[in-house]
Amino acid sequence: MQKRWLILFVLFFARTTMAFQFQSIAALSPLIIESLALTLVEIGLLIGLYLGPGVIVATLGGTVATWFGDKRTVVASLVLMVIGGLMVAYAQTLGLAIAGRIVSGVGGVVINVLMTKMVIDWFAGHRISTALAIFISSWPLGIALSLLVLPALAEVGGLDLAWTGLMLLTVVALVLFGIFYRTPEGTEGGGGKIRMAALPWAPLTYAALLWGLYNAAFAMVFGFGTLILIERGLTNTAASSATSLYMLIAALAIPVGGWMADRTGRRDVIVCVSLVGGVVMFPALLYLPVGYVAVAFGIGGLVVGLAPGPIVSMPGYILPPQARAFGTGIFYSIYYVLMMIAPPLAGAIADHLENINSTFVMGSVLMGLAIVALFAFGRTASPPPASG
Repeated sequence: MQKRWLILFVLFFARTTMAFQFQSIAALSPLIIESLALTLVEIGLLIGLYLGPGVIVATLGGTVATWFGDKRTVVASLVLMVIGGLMVAYAQTLGLAIAGRIVSGVGGVVINVLMTKMVIDWFAGHRISTALAIFISSWPLGIALSLLVLPALAEVGGLDLAWTGLMLLTVVALVLFGIFYRTPEGTEGGGGKIRMAALPWAPLTYAALLWGLYNAAFAMVFGFGTLILIERGLTNTAASSATSLYMLIAALAIPVGGWMADRTGRRDVIVCVSLVGGVVMFPALLYLPVGYVAVAFGIGGLVVGLAPGPIVSMPGYILPPQARAFGTGIFYSIYYVLMMIAPPLAGAIADHLENINSTFVMGSVLMGLAIVALFAFGRTASPPPASG
């Protein structure tokens, strides 16, 4: 029991480090712009390139892990994060910085996929929604820490100290994982075969669509929420604070949702309530009096934040142990496709209509489609047959 939670801590720490590295460009953007003479468009490119390879790399990482084993693949991926981080830190040109972000992003995407699978391996049948919810909350925590720590380090010692801090954190994650992670009994340790026909394609696709649609809707808030609130009359500071409040409360609600799902056994009910709350939240934020917006953001973050743990536990319910690495890769590939398409599509629609509010309308629609995917999953999902 204690080993299981120690493993979760090690995986949580590594994924927090991944989020920390992802956000480093945004956190240090003023100094990076000055150092490399970059434009805002180029900064945006560096930010996006970290997760950009995910569409292909997620499935590829699951395939490699099936052949060579989870631990070897994750160690190699953490090494890629270290190498890519060093390339960015010592980059003198945009091209080298781009290469470094791609290298580190490949590593980050693979650990995101495989560590999710590792949590499922260790906690299948043992508070899996709670464990996954804790694991998922590492993403907003890493982003928040990056925004707090890296600028402070840069203020003391410039970019060099900030990059050194990031590298040390990544190396610590690599060392902790190498020392403490063990593959649980009854799971593949490498040399496995990929049996695509044996995958539960329908429920796996519905679960991935559910996760992608949920996150795409969530992205409407932190992607366009501040602009919408400014248009409604709030100051830039007040609008940013309201959006930050939503993110913070949602991050705190994620473990609560996982715990509730395990405690009550009503995973689908909790997810449905959360998604319905999302459908209602978006129009409420558009039409409520401005004085109530912060309260609505807080309530919205609390309700919508309950869903991630139960959603990400769904592949663990339908995938047999020998198919988890490849199946989780498929799950995340579909997720990355939706996350790559939805935000720019929402922005393009808003530009065409000359109405930023359309992004929140799209958020409500995406939450509605996620409810459809939830019910489709429930109709097609069944536990895998016991191996024997």
